[in-house]
Amino acid sequence: MPQKNITYETAIAEIQQILAEIENGKADIDTLGTKIKRAAELIAFCKDKLTKVDADVEKMLKEITE
Repeated sequence: MPQKNITYETAIAEIQQILAEIENGKADIDTLGTKIKRAAELIAFCKDKLTKVDADVEKMLKEITE
């Protein structure tokens, strides 16, 4: 699971790094599974973060318009 103090931007950067390593063939077969698992964890973290921000924005917009 991503560290508790990780930011969205840091997570995206790490996902991009993992993707680049895989695309460039720099990820060896011994670490490929670990890298894919880490990327999946980071994607879940980012999705959760975006969902929470979206809910907060919707709440604020609703409060403004009422």
